[in-house]
Amino acid sequence: MNARAQSHLHFDFAELTERQRYKLLIGTVIPRPIAFVSTVDRNGRRNAGPFSFFNVLTHDPAIVAIGVENYDDMRFKDTARNILETGEFTVHIVDEALVKQMEICAIKFGPEVDEIAEAGLTTVPGLNVRSPRILEAPAALECKRYMTLELGHAREIILGEVLGVFVREDAVDRESLHVDQIKMDAIGRMGGHTYASTRAQFDIKTQSVAEWQNGRK
Repeated sequence: MNARAQSHLHFDFAELTERQRYKLLIGTVIPRPIAFVSTVDRNGRRNAGPFSFFNVLTHDPAIVAIGVENYDDMRFKDTARNILETGEFTVHIVDEALVKQMEICAIKFGPEVDEIAEAGLTTVPGLNVRSPRILEAPAALECKRYMTLELGHAREIILGEVLGVFVREDAVDRESLHVDQIKMDAIGRMGGHTYASTRAQFDIKTQSVAEWQNGRK
């Protein structure tokens, strides 16, 4: 059977539980980029955690979006609370070499625990923000909070304006600004506990209307 002609199952979200909707969404919207976010609270205590409800939305202004899950009792997680208090955060892109340390920071430690120290990560102070920059990451985007959307009880949708980006020197051309995707070696999140590599790549150039029409002749 032609793959395009195969039958599909339909799931009406109005008839599903929150957990069932979540499973279908994370299983189909793949791979998802990962935001490894560092923040500080109002007292300067550091925090870091990964979030796969993340993407860049526009370049002018430069806006990224992160969905930060709330606790069941509606309390903010440390990341959301810190961003609310300080208005600042840094998004790090995760490569394969950083996965194990990132996962340590995903453990649900209390706010008194420095996840960055537990993971043995190296940091330097931020340039335009108070949140620290993790040197092991191939890229880091320093952001200020643009707005927060409260769409429901599950998550805070945080929009951040990118003030600047650090890219590892061997992965970017200083003049052309071309970023070497292979050297970035970024990972993505799949469903469940699965991650994906971005090493297997291919190029497709979108045709102009004239190219498309000429190709059909």
